[in-house]
Parts: sequence; structure tokens; C-alpha cells
Amino acid sequence: MARKSKKASSEAMEQLHDALASALATRIAAGEATAADLAVAAKFLKDNGVSRLIDPESPDGSVLTGAKLPDIGDDEDAFEEALKTFQ
Repeated sequence: MARKSKKASSEAMEQLHDALASALATRIAAGEATAADLAVAAKFLKDNGVSRLIDPESPDGSVLTGAKLPDIGDDEDAFEEALKTFQ
């Protein structure tokens, strides 16, 4: 009998990726994000190759603000400062 792989399918991983991105974006947009949420969001973005914040006024999302994403070890103030970019 062949052993079944315990790895999640790529479809399941894509669904989880989308759900995490959506949940984080919803909490941040609603102003409900904690410093821990922001740290998770920053790590999520960095893990996905995003290292700079995008200007929310940019019509096509292609203009970078020049502001760097905080690092996971940064204090809460660094995350609050990054969040101000989008308020």
C-alpha cells in the first residue's frame, strides 16, 4: 500500500495564503489590528517578497512610499509608524 503524503495540496496552501492575507487586511483596515497583528503582516509581506510600503494613493499600486516595513523584532512604535502610511 502506497503511503499517502501528509503535505497540503497547493490548492489548500493557496486558500490558506489568501485567507491569511484577507484576515490581516480586514483587521488593519478596520483599525482593529494589534501590534502582534502588524508584526505578522510585516513578516507575511517580507516572506512574499514585499519589503517596502506601497503608496495607497497610487492608482495602480506601483509607487513605493520609500518607507520600509518594520522588522519582526522592532518595537510597537515602528509598526504604528508604518500603519500611519495608510491612514
